[in-house]
Amino acid sequence: MSNINLDTDPERNPANPETKHAAELAGPDDQTKLTFAQLAAQGHGATRLNPDAEAVLSVDDLKMYFPVKSSGVVRRTIGHVQAVDGISFEVPRGGSLGLVGESGCGKSTTGRLITRLYEPTGGAMYFGEDRVDLAKLSNRAMKPYRRDVQMIFQDPYTSLNPRHTVGSIVGAPLAVHKVVPKNKIKDRVKELLEVVGLNPEHYNRYPNEFSGGQRQRIGIARALTLNPKLLVADEPVSALDVSIQAQVVNLLQELQAEMDIAFLFIAHDLAIVRHFCPEVAVMYLGKIVEIADRETIYGSAHHPYTQALLSAVPDVKQAAIGGRRERIRLEGDVPSPINPPSGCRFRTRCHLAQDICAKVEPPLLQIGPRHKVACHFAGELGDAPRTPVTSGLLGVDGQGSPDPSVTPEELATGPGYEKRWFDVKSRQMVSA
Repeated sequence: MSNINLDTDPERNPANPETKHAAELAGPDDQTKLTFAQLAAQGHGATRLNPDAEAVLSVDDLKMYFPVKSSGVVRRTIGHVQAVDGISFEVPRGGSLGLVGESGCGKSTTGRLITRLYEPTGGAMYFGEDRVDLAKLSNRAMKPYRRDVQMIFQDPYTSLNPRHTVGSIVGAPLAVHKVVPKNKIKDRVKELLEVVGLNPEHYNRYPNEFSGGQRQRIGIARALTLNPKLLVADEPVSALDVSIQAQVVNLLQELQAEMDIAFLFIAHDLAIVRHFCPEVAVMYLGKIVEIADRETIYGSAHHPYTQALLSAVPDVKQAAIGGRRERIRLEGDVPSPINPPSGCRFRTRCHLAQDICAKVEPPLLQIGPRHKVACHFAGELGDAPRTPVTSGLLGVDGQGSPDPSVTPEELATGPGYEKRWFDVKSRQMVSA
């Protein structure tokens, strides 16, 4: 494997005692210091989506409610934070699914649920060929599966114990799971450090002797020790300088290609997700509001929230000709997850909202071969329908009241995609 050096990290300062050894780690400078918007404009990106790939992870109606306690001596539960509320998706074997949204939407909680750092309130997480439900396993029964599901944490400064050497940090999973003899752990750790582009001779150094980008590589090496089938990458580059973010993401792409690892890539930066993930899910206030392949999401998003997010991404092609993408500004604040609004959770900030949006929660409806959206007025930007597209499917009228003259359709609500879907223009079910 070709190594990608992180040693162009501007945080490295030889005069700083915390990074006095970082200069020794440096290799040739990487000349490719492009932003992800520039990379996307040049056609660089993730591998194409394989629609026939089996799912390594299938999440169905996953929920995580955190109890809210009252103050005082007797602390009673007075409510719940609905951090994740009934989401469903699949991660293909050897593929990548991007999970994006604003801070507080529940995406990081989703990652911690999948790795079982949190115990789900409800739902299922089917993993591997035998479709074991990770949500139902005890901590003891979960231990063998922790080898297959690993996590890269967001902050390289707090996710590494400053009292432990790099060797002990990366080697800890090997010792816990006893996958290699004790006398072979050091050799395995050095091999992993080399794989992620670090000098294996710095096995005995401490995290404070490395720059931020190098620390994140140490975290990646730790996640790779057990040869996982699925990596949950929780904002793996958000704490890094822009000049080295692309290098870390390119390293992850190399590792994915060579080791056939599946990724759940959590981020708030849509340009990074576009570079890495062939499929993208958008979350808002604990719900997935749209999920589709990359070309569909970035080319013809149908949910007004997705469209607003995309309008904030810099468009290099427009800038090159002196143009500028019109920014969609959302009014108001995100509602509280303790007391979310009725019906559609986005309606309080949506310019398309009508009565039906307050009365009926829109289902995550499949509207294309690999495209689902949860909106009563789903449509491309500037071409939203005037009347709700879902009323006939749900057996309600245009205001969301029950309509006895309409028989509601049986809609598939689980993860994955069906061979039949609802065409929003013709308002009919169509087949592949």
